[in-house]
Amino acid sequence: MKKKLFVLSLLLVLALFATACGPAATESVTEAPAMTEAPAATEAPAAGPVVLKYASSANITTWDPIASFSTEAAYMANMYEQLLRVNAPGSAEQFTPLLAESWEKSEDGLVWTFHLREGVKFHDGEPVNAEAVKKSIEAAKDHAGASFIWLPLDTVEAVDDLTVKFTLSYAQPLELILGSEYAAYIVSPKALDAAAADENYWSAGVEAGTGPYMLESYTADQEIVLTQNPDYWGGWEEGQYEKVLVTIVPEATTRQQLLEGGEVDLVTSVPADAFDAFAANPDYTTSLEPALFNYTAFFNTLKEPLNDAKVRQALSYAMPYEDIIAIGANGRGTQSRGPVPAGVFPYSENVKQYSYDIEKARALLTEAGHEGGGFSLKLTYASENSTEETFAPLIKDSFAQIGVDVTIEALEFTQQWELAKTDPASADAQDIFLLLYWPTYSDAGADNMWSMFYGGAESPFLNVTKFNLSYWKNDQYNALLDEAGAISATDPATSLAKYTEAQNLLVDEAPAAFLFDTKVAFVVPNHVEGFKYNLNYPDVRFWFYELRPAK
Repeated sequence: MKKKLFVLSLLLVLALFATACGPAATESVTEAPAMTEAPAATEAPAAGPVVLKYASSANITTWDPIASFSTEAAYMANMYEQLLRVNAPGSAEQFTPLLAESWEKSEDGLVWTFHLREGVKFHDGEPVNAEAVKKSIEAAKDHAGASFIWLPLDTVEAVDDLTVKFTLSYAQPLELILGSEYAAYIVSPKALDAAAADENYWSAGVEAGTGPYMLESYTADQEIVLTQNPDYWGGWEEGQYEKVLVTIVPEATTRQQLLEGGEVDLVTSVPADAFDAFAANPDYTTSLEPALFNYTAFFNTLKEPLNDAKVRQALSYAMPYEDIIAIGANGRGTQSRGPVPAGVFPYSENVKQYSYDIEKARALLTEAGHEGGGFSLKLTYASENSTEETFAPLIKDSFAQIGVDVTIEALEFTQQWELAKTDPASADAQDIFLLLYWPTYSDAGADNMWSMFYGGAESPFLNVTKFNLSYWKNDQYNALLDEAGAISATDPATSLAKYTEAQNLLVDEAPAAFLFDTKVAFVVPNHVEGFKYNLNYPDVRFWFYELRPAK
């Protein structure tokens, strides 16, 4: 059904594009008329717009660019812009200026001044100026889906029309925050005012960014059409895609069929077992890239026997890491080193790992007074996550070898998360919580390490992000994060050392088992050029502005 809807809508769009340039109908004749002179030359029919057709698994949870904290980032990033973009690791420059042309910071890392690009307008015609930036950032700090990234911000000030000053309460690498995938877009103040007056303003599908593409139309759960912003400050070259037709296709097999049939130009992904066939096909370019997504198994440290570090260490040794990656992730992953995925600060090869060692696990259980296991645990996972569904039974089977019985319960993620926040010390609470997580911006010390393990003041020790789902609090760990975060902008080497010490403390205390960092697979047909992968934006598979039809 999804495929039929896509083909029908695609034909309709292309028909509309072609209507204006079709030749007029003529009557047939039975005799050739006498030719007295050459007919007047006629112009060739105008070509239709260059359309990129994309079958995507990413749906829309909100069109509100402030509230956005999910997969709609795949489209938001093509319609909205931040002050700057964080470039892929290994790039000649760490950042690409977007709405800001330049910036500088004070020696103590507390005051940052940004100089805006002149003459830029929002899609609704409003000017991009310092007051607009101030309004967007203050809205993000107040109520963004990822508002926690702005905790270091004290004030933002419009110095003049094109100058913005940020003052932080403690030093942080502000470029990374301002380049975030979430809570950093600059939005038209006119739209922000309209949204403040009407809570349903965004729900119909509207946008108010500055990016290269504008939202032309939206059909919920089915289709998104983007069109070129003719006034884009970056300009346009001949041959760039004038429109992007996105069809929401949740099924990987259907996306594969559409790609192979030439009905789409790009897909989010194909089934894992189909990747090798595409890799062997000379008509496609494929790659497996490191990603900032990683899987963690939180242990509920408020419940017995998981309140004992030795028990948690035993379970960490009993995790079948290689099988989880090979079977659960189709081999697309590497065993994690703590909660920081490889490729982002403050990842370090000096962070320890557990190995799969059943005998060691049995010995630690005996030391903890649980010889032969003899207890049961409830494991929950997000029912919509097929990877977790695949590897959860592997954990159950492995734990059975050390005498620990695991009951697996699949819940929608929202239910799983709400249950975890109710009363984690109760008998009905989960014992193991499987979570897929990724940093909101390119600093996993300020995000992953803090969001997932920094203990709040009172039991159950959930901090402001509510993602400390092991309910673990360790004053030494908290202090190390406070020290590391405060100097990450001014002394990154010392900051990395403190973050590494904190990660090794995590591994020793084992409030969670750190399973694997994922890899992302790309299949791009050769008739599309310009694709560049940037792991700093895990939900943004494609930057449409960079793509071109191959010549």
